[in-house]
Amino acid sequence: MAAPKKGRSASAQSKPGRSLALILIAIVALTGGMFASGHTTPRLGIDLAGGTSITLKAKADQGSAVNKANMDTAVEIMNRRVNGLGVSEAEVQTQGTDNIIVNIPRGTNSKEAQQQVGTTAKLYFRPVLASEPSGAAASPSPSGSPSAGSSPKPGSSSSPSASSSQKASSSSSTSPTSSATTQGRAVTDALKAGSSPSPSATPTGGPSPKPTPSASGGTDTAKLQAAYTALDCSKPDQRAKAGKDAKPGESTIACGTVGKNPYKYLLGPAGVDGTEVKKAQAVFDTQGASGWQVQMSFDSAGAKKFADITGGLAKNQAPQNEFGIVLDGEVVSSPYVSLAITGGSAYISGHFTQQEAQSLANMLSYGALPLSFQEQSVTTVTAALGGQQLHAGLLAGAIGLALVVLYLVVYYRGLSLVAMASLVVSAILTYVIMSLLGPAIHFALNLPAVCGAIVAIGITADSFIVYFERIRDEIREGRSLRPAVERAWPRARRTVLVSDFVSFLAAAVLFIVTVGKVQGFAFTLGLTTVLDVVVVFLFTKPLMTLLARRKFFGNGHKWSGLDPKSLGGKPPLRRTRRPAGPAAGPVDPKEA
Repeated sequence: MAAPKKGRSASAQSKPGRSLALILIAIVALTGGMFASGHTTPRLGIDLAGGTSITLKAKADQGSAVNKANMDTAVEIMNRRVNGLGVSEAEVQTQGTDNIIVNIPRGTNSKEAQQQVGTTAKLYFRPVLASEPSGAAASPSPSGSPSAGSSPKPGSSSSPSASSSQKASSSSSTSPTSSATTQGRAVTDALKAGSSPSPSATPTGGPSPKPTPSASGGTDTAKLQAAYTALDCSKPDQRAKAGKDAKPGESTIACGTVGKNPYKYLLGPAGVDGTEVKKAQAVFDTQGASGWQVQMSFDSAGAKKFADITGGLAKNQAPQNEFGIVLDGEVVSSPYVSLAITGGSAYISGHFTQQEAQSLANMLSYGALPLSFQEQSVTTVTAALGGQQLHAGLLAGAIGLALVVLYLVVYYRGLSLVAMASLVVSAILTYVIMSLLGPAIHFALNLPAVCGAIVAIGITADSFIVYFERIRDEIREGRSLRPAVERAWPRARRTVLVSDFVSFLAAAVLFIVTVGKVQGFAFTLGLTTVLDVVVVFLFTKPLMTLLARRKFFGNGHKWSGLDPKSLGGKPPLRRTRRPAGPAAGPVDPKEA
């Protein structure tokens, strides 16, 4: 049984180049992916790049429980609010079970963001007076009317209990397009009336008494129409300001999206408040052809208001038979109405995907944040201060690395080359993976993460020291370097794995139970611990196997760090022929 074991050991020992080639291929592939993605540097956290970090703590004082679903909904709404400020690369994420961290990079009005992030927004149902594509998606119109030539937008309808065939025919039918003059007059009348468009405000409506607008009212109407004409929803700055600070009882302008195209809207006063929506949920229509739809129900006050507004809208022509669902000044949906909706419940259909239906249902259910939040801390870091912290962290890392290298050179001499090469490989892998994790999982290198990388230098060097000392122990017992390298590896391997497992376990526990930036330290510590195992197995051990075949190390040169004399080694072990037969006694399996 000794011969096969020796053969396997010799085979594994003779092919260390495979492991080195494998880790080289991995480095080349990861580096190529880094350059291909265009992210050649790690993404810096808020404390290094500069900006504002807001920590919010959830409170269950609105009748909602602090659970994962409500926290995710709050993150979605907050993320939309922050992006509405024109912020790029802002982060809104949960930390722990009841905390939300909002990181806003430099160049943003932090005071405005702080006011908008944690407030409970309002959701309104507003009648649509006019709508049309905006920006590049807008088609040129020969008339000056803001809604001339508007036609029903496909994909959304609202009905209390209409069958699928009725909805299909309603969606495919062509409504007569109002002329520029008629529709423009209807929009103007609706604005002057100061309420939702009534049946008489349709393009074909008969005469109806309208409140006589005052001079100031006429001026406000003209301003609103001019603002609607000039609005370009394809521009983020105009989109963020559209409808800002609009009062529920006043008409306003807003932006939305139909398909992938930006749309602009002229909206009447709010007819229903989002707080009057009792429940909304996404369901799949198994009996009809509409697929996913959103069912919603109103309380008693909301049901009456919704019946009144839909009764008026149903008599209008497109787009004035639509109502806009407006959240934070953004039109999230604009279904049309075919008949008055009574009974306090309705559904919105329009060939939604499951994700789109669930998203709309969440917005209807939680137009305001589902939870209230208490501001825990607001940290503002300037770019200059972040640069100083990064410089100080890198300087501390460089000093620590230099001290480790100095110790290795003095104590291990030639073996220090193996340790330094392994540290370089580990550093390359860490840098490349951190750069790739930025766009992949939004990992940001903050100051605690830099500290974790510095601590990892000592952990990585410790693995090399364990292996080197095991090799030296074998040489002290009188073995030459080549068998010493192979005999020392199983013992060192167990020690390295146990040590790294304890470090990784500590990092995992720290990552789970902590909140905030400490998680960056835990994540980096865990990542570098895993990379330490990879480097030791695929680089350090194969490299030592190759160096053991060189005379400088194999013969125990005094500068190799493996000189038997300086280590106090015993005389070399020599093989002796054991007597055959029963007199030989039992054979130790290890010796065999």
